[in-house]
Amino acid sequence: MTLVTLPEPARLKPPDVVALGAHGMRTRPVRAVLSALGIAIGVAAMVAVLAIPASGAQALHDRLAALGTNLLTAGPGQTLFGDNATLPDDAVSMAKRIGPVTAATGTGTTSASVRRSDRIPVDETSGLAVYAARPDLLGVLGGKVRSGAFLAPGNQNYPVTVLGAQAAARLGIDHVDPARPPQVLIGTEWFTVAGILGPMPLAPEIERSALVGWDVAKRLLGFDGHPSTVYVRAKESEVDGVRSVLGATLNPQAPNEVEVRRPSDALAAQKLTDNTYSALFLGLGGVALLVGGVGVANTMVISVLERRREIGLRRALGATKRQVRGQFLAESVLLSGLGGLAGVVTGVLVTAGYALSQGWPAVLPVGALAGGVGVAALVGAVAGAYPAVRAARLAPTRALA
Repeated sequence: MTLVTLPEPARLKPPDVVALGAHGMRTRPVRAVLSALGIAIGVAAMVAVLAIPASGAQALHDRLAALGTNLLTAGPGQTLFGDNATLPDDAVSMAKRIGPVTAATGTGTTSASVRRSDRIPVDETSGLAVYAARPDLLGVLGGKVRSGAFLAPGNQNYPVTVLGAQAAARLGIDHVDPARPPQVLIGTEWFTVAGILGPMPLAPEIERSALVGWDVAKRLLGFDGHPSTVYVRAKESEVDGVRSVLGATLNPQAPNEVEVRRPSDALAAQKLTDNTYSALFLGLGGVALLVGGVGVANTMVISVLERRREIGLRRALGATKRQVRGQFLAESVLLSGLGGLAGVVTGVLVTAGYALSQGWPAVLPVGALAGGVGVAALVGAVAGAYPAVRAARLAPTRALA
């Protein structure tokens, strides 16, 4: 009696398993696209939510690096009796005496309003203020003149004004022609517009104001000479130290009546608020990814039911349970992986488009891009595990019946 040894079933190589998984997708392309769409939406949302805040953070870092985080502002607070305090006339010169201070200047609030013409009622101020300023203000704030020129030492006693970016927009003035400069009515006097400033993120109050010379403000606008805001530039390493002594230096008699702020902290706080909303949208992206995974699992279960004859034929021809299980698991992972790849591409395009519209550098975290595809593949593996096991358990006789 001769014993016949049956050959062991051939093992499928990884490329063969991938080819089998891709074959199931090619036979039902519409269903595959719809199943991968949920994964793509979830991954795109997660990539965009991670990349857009990173782009915003980089833009904020670049802006603060250009503007400097060493700017401090000081203004009058309230007295012990609840009245509005005032800064001494020599507050700016006192600030310059602090060793680490590299520059200091100030502005003074006036009660005058600015209007485009005398036909506009006095009480319609458009939310604009009129400040007395000195020629060194622009250098201390690190601002730029968008059109025209800034206040000069020679015109401090003349009716000349410089408009902030928002003030110029609200007054309907977009440029300054040196041959025929526009005029605005400040209080009851006509002032010639010498220039328009660019944006000033660290001093938004300047953007909404008309700046006039210190001397002309006293002569024509009833300015009392007390600075309302003192701007101080200090050495980067000594900002905290300057901040702690600035109030006592500006007003030694009542240091508690001086409010000291660091404008860059407000921008950082705003960015923290944006990150809170980013975490919310990241959670929503995860929910979308979970829904997409459920859709993939549902598709694979239906695919197993529809392909019972194919499974039975493969088992009858010698395919092992492991090979059948690997085929359907590979199809699920491949389906989710392609959806994840499409989601990453979509997320990159959304991030690049939004960053371009905001004038930001497009920052694409490598971890988010690789993680998007990896998470999608992991979701596909989890979603396809049960359908793959179910397909492997089908008996050939039952599947072919």
